[in-house]
Amino acid sequence: MAAIEGLIGNAMGSAVASQAASLGKDDFLKMMIAQLQNQDPLNPLDGTDFTAQLAQFSSLEQLYNMTKQIETMSLYQSSLNNVGALSLIGKEIAAAGDTVTVEGSSAQVSYSLAQNAGKVTIEIYDDKGTLVATLEPGDEGRKAGENTITWDCSGVKSGTYTFDVSAVSVSGDAIEADTVMTGRVTGVTFVDGAPFLSVGGRSVSFGDLISVREPGT
Repeated sequence: MAAIEGLIGNAMGSAVASQAASLGKDDFLKMMIAQLQNQDPLNPLDGTDFTAQLAQFSSLEQLYNMTKQIETMSLYQSSLNNVGALSLIGKEIAAAGDTVTVEGSSAQVSYSLAQNAGKVTIEIYDDKGTLVATLEPGDEGRKAGENTITWDCSGVKSGTYTFDVSAVSVSGDAIEADTVMTGRVTGVTFVDGAPFLSVGGRSVSFGDLISVREPGT
């Protein structure tokens, strides 16, 4: 049995030293065969122990097959995401973010409120951090949920701006407000196989998407 343990130890040592650093089902099967070939004829492997090892081998093979199936499903899902990302080029999207793109005399600024607000203040900054506009939406822009107001940016240079939203209740208590970026998808880039949408010079991940619509709708 010492010889058997030595063979098993050598096999495990070689596996650990390999780049994979793990035993596969083929390695496990080789170890079982080596154990049978080198067992003591006067003290053969107990049938119960052998049955237990076969059960372990069966479980290992099932896990190996499940891993392969999961990898295949992951590749398939990745391919679907890539195709879906390409189909979004030219669409208007809303996503978690704090930027607004100016391409004309007006731009849409979007945000969401946790509850109805008594006052909402939106501050818009250029790429140097300079405040360029302060907006205070009326009643329609103080409702709970998603809100969009039009920013009259006549005279403002085209480009990408950042904005902050703060809100308080009628009694003056702070209300949670989240910024939402909107814009048209102009391209798609892939980072480590994951698609990112190009919107107003920014990269947007699929996980940050809130809505998608056709331009002008």
